[in-house]
Parts: sequence; structure tokens; C-alpha cells
Amino acid sequence: MTALVRYQLALLLRAQRWLPPLLLYVAALGVGVQVGRPVLDSLGFAAAVLLPVAAWLVRVCVTGEPEAARHCAAAALGPGRTHLAGVLAALTASAVLGAAGTGVVALVSDAHATDGSTPVPLGPAVGAGLLAALACALSGTAVGVLCNRPLVHGTGWAVSATVSAVTLALVAAGSPANAAVGGLVTASREGSVPAPWLPLALSAGAAALAAAVACALSSRRR
Repeated sequence: MTALVRYQLALLLRAQRWLPPLLLYVAALGVGVQVGRPVLDSLGFAAAVLLPVAAWLVRVCVTGEPEAARHCAAAALGPGRTHLAGVLAALTASAVLGAAGTGVVALVSDAHATDGSTPVPLGPAVGAGLLAALACALSGTAVGVLCNRPLVHGTGWAVSATVSAVTLALVAAGSPANAAVGGLVTASREGSVPAPWLPLALSAGAAALAAAVACALSSRRR
């Protein structure tokens, strides 16, 4: 599986289809993250922006392989494993982007709460930001898996479903991504540092379940 994921990552890099989601992430951070703003607020924004980027990267990875190459890999290793490798490659790329974005936010943000006077310990804040970013990356991965083949076919349907699901994942009260981002924003007002382990665990469970369903369906439709 490791070799197959490396193959999918190599395809992603060679095709340069990672460039649009990367530009989206960079542009969003450039607009929404400003020098001197409270660090927890900025970390929450950076994590939230990662969710649609992760969903986009999943689509890039599960649809970018040439048809003949995909059939060869599926014949040799199984369609389920091949599909899973694409999903894991997308998640890996999302996690790398999230870590880089969190580092940039930590460098330019102010280590104080929203009131500007309550200090916020930078190390724990960065740790919380990384956990929130990973939770959003996993939530975005789950959205991308459920809104693309083999569950949803056709570009129009897939894009529409992805946009709707991303919006729901960000604003719905019970969403793990919403909880992770909201926890950072609330903590910034209170001057505390959260530990979003529960949103992370729920996001991981949702991503794992979505991947299991998609891989099983890929195998049955071979």
C-alpha cells in the first residue's frame, strides 16, 4: 500500500493538478490571515479553509489517473486498494498543506487572546491548530470521498455535491470540523487553549467510514 500511495503522490505532482487547490489555500490565507491578529482566531480560519481544499484534492487524486493505468493498477492490486491509495495520497497532501499553513499563521499572528491583553501560550496554541487542521483535512477527505466516484459520477453532480457538503460540514452544529474551528475561536475570546481531540476522532471515523464504503463499492463495480 505504501508503494501505491507513493505512486499516487507522484501522479499528483507530475500532473500539477494540485496547483488550483494550493492557490485557493494560499489566496484564502492571504486574505483571511493578517499580521498581528490573535493566533487562535487565525488558526481557526486556516483550519476551516483546509476543508474545501482537502475535498478538492480527493477529487484530483481519484479522477486524475489515466483510465488505462487505473485499470491496470486495479487488475494487479484490486480496485478497492487502488481507490484507497488515491484517498490516502490526497489526505497526505492536505495534511502537509495544513501543517505548513499552521506554521505560517504561528509566525505572523499575535500570541494573545481576542482582547489583546491575555497572553496565549504559543506552543499549545500551535498544537491545537495542528489538531484542528487535521480534523478539517479528514472532514474534507470524507466529503471528497462521498461526493466523487464510485458514489457520484459526472462532474456537475460531483462538484455540486461537494460544494453543498463542504458548506454543511463548516456550518452544521454537529459537524466535527465546525466544532474544531469553533473551539479555537471560542478559546480566543476566553484566553484559553483547547484540545480538539474529540472533533479529530470523529473526523477520522467519518473519513474511515467513507473510505470503506467507497472502496467496497469500487470492488463490487469492477
